[in-house]
Amino acid sequence: MPPSSSPHNQSLPSPWMTRWGHLVKPGGTVLDVAGGFGRHSKWFFERNHPTVLVDRALDAIEYVASTYPGVRCVQADIEGGPWPLTDPPWQPLRFDAVVVTNYLWRPLFPTLLASLAPGGVLIYETFAVGNETVGKPSRPDFLLRESELLAVCAGLHVVAFEQGFLDQPGRYVQRIVAINGPAALARHPL
Repeated sequence: MPPSSSPHNQSLPSPWMTRWGHLVKPGGTVLDVAGGFGRHSKWFFERNHPTVLVDRALDAIEYVASTYPGVRCVQADIEGGPWPLTDPPWQPLRFDAVVVTNYLWRPLFPTLLASLAPGGVLIYETFAVGNETVGKPSRPDFLLRESELLAVCAGLHVVAFEQGFLDQPGRYVQRIVAINGPAALARHPL
């Protein structure tokens, strides 16, 4: 179990991930961004997806590396440093899925989209405006604006989008599932 002091101390994957994870092609590669203690990396890896987790917290990286040795772990400050997963000439590596939960760094949006392979799936869920009325995060820098993920994913095929209040625990979220390219829909049954 991850250390109890961790803000990422959630052992079960997000229901949004488990609901839409089947859209990732069989054996497809998954990038878990700001993946913390690996709840989503573990879930995808157990379903035979080569998985890469990137996070800046050394304790999280060490935990995932020792607990799930098949998950490739990359420690990096993705807000203050260069994107760590590149191929010369410094293009982001491409994945069949990019997953993000409870994390928002707007300058990273172009890199996340560029990291999607053709037919790749973006599964994203984080806090939204309104959350400041029920808890943290409460700063606008950490809360998605109304329909912001729809604007970010304008060049992708949106499969699902939700925003609003969720119970258990009470929070305001925005979440999206989008596929890089309409041709991918034929092989991705809903």
